[in-house]
Amino acid sequence: MQTDSMWEQLASRDHAADGEFVYAVATTGVYCRPSCKSRLPKRENVVFFTLPAQAEGAGFRACKRCHPREAQITDPRLSLVQNVCDHMRAHVDQKLTLKALGDHFGYEASYLGDVFKAALGVTPHQYAQLGRLDHLKTSLKNGTNITDAIYEAGFASASRVYDSGVIGMTPGAYRDGGRSETISYTIATCTLGALLVGMTERGVCAVGIYDDERAAELALVGEFPAAQLHREDAQLQETINAILDHVEGTRPALNLPLDIQATAFQWRVWDELRRIPRGETRTYSEVAAAMGSPNAVRAVASACANNHAAIVIPCHRVIGKDGKLTGYRWGVDRKRLLLEHESG
Repeated sequence: MQTDSMWEQLASRDHAADGEFVYAVATTGVYCRPSCKSRLPKRENVVFFTLPAQAEGAGFRACKRCHPREAQITDPRLSLVQNVCDHMRAHVDQKLTLKALGDHFGYEASYLGDVFKAALGVTPHQYAQLGRLDHLKTSLKNGTNITDAIYEAGFASASRVYDSGVIGMTPGAYRDGGRSETISYTIATCTLGALLVGMTERGVCAVGIYDDERAAELALVGEFPAAQLHREDAQLQETINAILDHVEGTRPALNLPLDIQATAFQWRVWDELRRIPRGETRTYSEVAAAMGSPNAVRAVASACANNHAAIVIPCHRVIGKDGKLTGYRWGVDRKRLLLEHESG
């Protein structure tokens, strides 16, 4: 099903679409069933998912008003995938092999693996890794002892957490809401609006485009509520100039170090986006095919929606199959302006 059709069903609050897909809103972090009676979100803030498990894997939480998990999934294969996801999350402390999952649900391991990846764009092993990390983050936020939280989440050691590459800070710092992190930032006014750049000692952790400086600073505080934030215009002048030069076309490539939390699959998507030449675009399906995962179109769209480094990771170069500019978290008008700059 194409996203345009999904949007039409969402806009009309079509009850018949419940169980066929869910939608998530990037600005609220919540996912819903199509018939949810909440206020209709802006199209550019919406990301569609095949299953609740997929939305949860991307970091969204279920709506308490429409209870999307209670909608009956009509496709038996998708229902199977949802059950497998729920089983893995319920046994997050166990290392479940594909064969063990197949035996539990009564299917050949190869069939189960193929159905799972076709539906979600990731393997059961990759999804299980996301579940362990979600469990770890929740435990740390709830004040669980660091060592206990790591082992309860199914990691063999703390080094396994660092090796996963999806937590950009130590578990202790994450538990404290990033309190031990120091982030320098600067804001520059440009044709796109207020361009914010945030950096840790390891690299760029945030790039966003906002209406004004106040909105930019509030967004940074919201993303890193407990970090030490310091405005350092002079220190970051070279970095923000590099980004602005790239927008204007005087710097063909950006090779800035990044310190961004992401899953392994998101990094794969973002690496592919950075290969798209300036002045060119790709569809979500083309990006998925280039990654060797042609069925992961919705997962690619989700990774684009979760990009925290505008321009540096050029998700604006990804468009709908029909050529429409959709799904840009900083606004479709800015996406259009960026593409016009690059094509010019």
